[in-house]
Amino acid sequence: MGKRVVIALGGNAILQPKQEATFENQLKNVEDSCAKIAEITEAGHKVIVTHGNGPQVGNILRQNEEAKEFVPALPIDACSAESQGFIGYMMEQSLKNEFARKKLATNVITLLTQTEVSASDPAFQDPTKPIGVFYTESEAEELAKTKGWKMAEDAGRGYRRVVPSPQPKKIHGVEAIKQLVATDTVVISTGGGGIPVVQNEAGIKGVEAVIDKDRSALRLSEQVEADVFMILTDVSNVYLHFGEPNQQKLEGVPVKEAKQYMTEGHFADGSMGPKMEAAIAFAESGKEAIICSLDAAVDALAGNAGTRILPEKSTVNA
Repeated sequence: MGKRVVIALGGNAILQPKQEATFENQLKNVEDSCAKIAEITEAGHKVIVTHGNGPQVGNILRQNEEAKEFVPALPIDACSAESQGFIGYMMEQSLKNEFARKKLATNVITLLTQTEVSASDPAFQDPTKPIGVFYTESEAEELAKTKGWKMAEDAGRGYRRVVPSPQPKKIHGVEAIKQLVATDTVVISTGGGGIPVVQNEAGIKGVEAVIDKDRSALRLSEQVEADVFMILTDVSNVYLHFGEPNQQKLEGVPVKEAKQYMTEGHFADGSMGPKMEAAIAFAESGKEAIICSLDAAVDALAGNAGTRILPEKSTVNA
């Protein structure tokens, strides 16, 4: 029987590290990714897709910065909406083409999604979310000096701009998503973590932040009552001592064990840390969370690949 699956697609599915951020390059990557997502749908699962937008929104912000003498710059939330729109367009088109090739009647729709956060979230006082392209240390120092950006080293890959990343409280439009999924529609939602908004006496208002996509994907998974929360990344499994001679692949991991690994500091902030945090939180609800590569997604849903964070009542079949 098919499962309701929320898929959080990693940034490499849209733009590879060091790859030029042309529309053509990104579309080709998305087409390759959507071919795999179509296989999940073909296997009988009901799919909701969310995705990152770090490089894309960072590049849009850079375009705004470079062109501000000629065109007024847009705030980060509007740039997030822009990135969500064009990535959703690429994904929707690519999935529709895949379904047509496979002669599947499945429909696809992209929803421009707002994610509510708290105006008092401490993240606004301590920006930590990496966005945009990677820079060398000297380039980062120059950008911090000339543009006033806060820059930080990102998991050994270089330096990036960091912005506030508040916790998602609520994904807007979930009832519509549930209705669409029930009619055999793949929904692309909450791209880039969703457009960050706060609610006050005057109504809904956008705020300058970028919400972590894995945390928003968790909230989305909870609200749509997903059976499985799947985080697709550029590695086949989660590892202990990653990149070291004694690295250890994780397969079926009970929640209690996974939480212990988190406490021991095995997973870097801004990289695997938020993914494991989100996966553990979902598994604590009594359901299964998966972290795996795009290529292994179908096998992982069958229990034969990836790192699976299991509720305590489950038996580890690693």
